[in-house]
Amino acid sequence: MRGKRMRRRLAESLAVLLSVASLGAGAASGPNSSEAAKVANKPTVIQPVSRRSKPIKNSPYEVGTASWYGDYFQGKATASGEPFDMQAMTAAHPTLPLGSFVRVTNLRNGRAVVVRINDRGPVVEGRIIDVSYNTARVLGFEGRGIQKVRLDLVKPVAVARLQTVASLQ
Repeated sequence: MRGKRMRRRLAESLAVLLSVASLGAGAASGPNSSEAAKVANKPTVIQPVSRRSKPIKNSPYEVGTASWYGDYFQGKATASGEPFDMQAMTAAHPTLPLGSFVRVTNLRNGRAVVVRINDRGPVVEGRIIDVSYNTARVLGFEGRGIQKVRLDLVKPVAVARLQTVASLQ
């Protein structure tokens, strides 16, 4: 019984193989077979890939109005769960991941500082970031309350380098 089944499968496989081969043979003898051969044998031209990556545009992440918050929120929990410290170089942003770093540049005097996002905010419409009191002081706008700033994303590796340099001073 088993031998019959095996012979039958072998015969079916052979029939399929022969019919596929005959289809290919009939196509090769057609009127367009030489044109098809020319197209098939034509090499495909591929442009070489540059090994260098494209330079990243040095465009700001965001430009807008910053404000600061301090004494009233001192010690209260931030969105990250840590207590707010008005002397720390931290900030609140509505969408950036908690723990990310941003360079905040005061567009009035050019001063810049890197802060860590540890809270959500600002709650006032039209503002793009709320910085801690100390950040506002370093940037030079603690007396004004608000200031037009530029935000640039900073990679954690760059922050680690800055911290290493700061610890040497």
